[in-house]
Amino acid sequence: MPRGFLLLNFLFLLAATAFAQPSLVIHPVPNGVLYSQHNDDYTVRVRSMGGEWKDLFEYNVQVDLDKVRDASMVTFDFRGAVEVAVRKNNGAVQQVRIRPLSYAIKPRLGGNTVYFTLDKPRKLSVEFNGDKLQNLHVFANALETETPDPKDPHVMYFGPGIHTPPDLPGSVIHVPSNTTVYLAGGAVLRAKLVVDHAENVRIIGRGILDQPERGVEVTFSRNVTIEGIIVKNPQHYTVYGGQSNHLTIRNLKSFSAKPWSDGIDLMSCSDVLVDDVFLRTSDDCVALYGHRWQFYGNARNVTVQNSILWADVAHPTNLGLHGDTNIAGDTIEHITFRNLDILEHDEDDPNYQGCLAISCGDLNLVRDVRYEDIRIEDFEEGQLLNLRVLNNPKYNTGPGRHIEQVVFKNISYSGALANPSVLQGLNAAGQVRNVRFENMRVNGKQVLDAAAGNLQVGEFTQDIIFKR
Repeated sequence: MPRGFLLLNFLFLLAATAFAQPSLVIHPVPNGVLYSQHNDDYTVRVRSMGGEWKDLFEYNVQVDLDKVRDASMVTFDFRGAVEVAVRKNNGAVQQVRIRPLSYAIKPRLGGNTVYFTLDKPRKLSVEFNGDKLQNLHVFANALETETPDPKDPHVMYFGPGIHTPPDLPGSVIHVPSNTTVYLAGGAVLRAKLVVDHAENVRIIGRGILDQPERGVEVTFSRNVTIEGIIVKNPQHYTVYGGQSNHLTIRNLKSFSAKPWSDGIDLMSCSDVLVDDVFLRTSDDCVALYGHRWQFYGNARNVTVQNSILWADVAHPTNLGLHGDTNIAGDTIEHITFRNLDILEHDEDDPNYQGCLAISCGDLNLVRDVRYEDIRIEDFEEGQLLNLRVLNNPKYNTGPGRHIEQVVFKNISYSGALANPSVLQGLNAAGQVRNVRFENMRVNGKQVLDAAAGNLQVGEFTQDIIFKR
């Protein structure tokens, strides 16, 4: 048979397989008396271009610790292009915006309904009349590429529906090595997933961890992947990592509104990739530390990229506060934050301000940190940057060592700068040094010196450089 014919036949089969798959997947609606988590602020529909409208389930999610509010969330999967319609059910519409603003999505308004089109997976906030607290979150995922076999002995499978394990103390599910946990779309699991002293674990799917003590704990483990799931209103952390390595967190979506309900907090973890996540939290969105509690060791080779961070309280990003003063200290190094949209920072305590923050205590040495291609939108209260070597008596048992070799490249901010950013060392043994700003812009203007960026450069700092 001619080689060309075989190639054409293969391409035909490949195309036929692709078109056989649905281009829009709406997940089943949770039901039952145990789940009354609908929010009727908005009615949301979606359709493939030219297709029939399909209704989405509007989940209720809680946000903002200062004054807890009920916001909304919808989720679906698609390929190609879709149109989304959002009707505001309470009050008239004067104005609407869709964030991140960098996506440049232009809504079309008809009465109390807004329409917009998506041609790629997006995580969005739809805000009517300037309301960021009772807004709508839209999670438009790519189609899933894998559905594990429920009968596989190495699979924990949670299908659509409500799962409240009655026989588990504290609703904790321990995940052993070489296991895939699959939360199908429409699955709501009310339990914490614990990966402890394990390896080769995957937690995947489109389902929801609903109001667990914590979302996922990964401790003393390696080769762990968390991908695709939603964590809704945990009591504390969304992902709690300790003394683990080779951890991948991708396409995770999370909301929190409780004290100490951080997003991703990692203690003494190395070789970590955080990619394409949406974290709206009432404490730090992402925090990287050395030693804390029972976890020991340095933290190295961590990348946080292609993500959206929204801190209703505390920092969108923070590193360096906790370490080990019983030894010479830990080293936190080779850290990269890139291609991020920061949508909010609201913190009234100067000790915990800074969208991009390094709080270096406990004899930590923080070095080789890179912030690149980060877009920060106008925030409620706080600081743009905060780099300090410190000794915070609330959390530290000793001062930090140096912060060094830090690069800020292609950082943009649009909004007022009420509070100056701070770069401050502690003493000769705890300096902030070798910090470089390249193409940093505030309201479109390039920052070529500290005054232009409202940067307060204090004592025990050296080699602070500004470049075009």
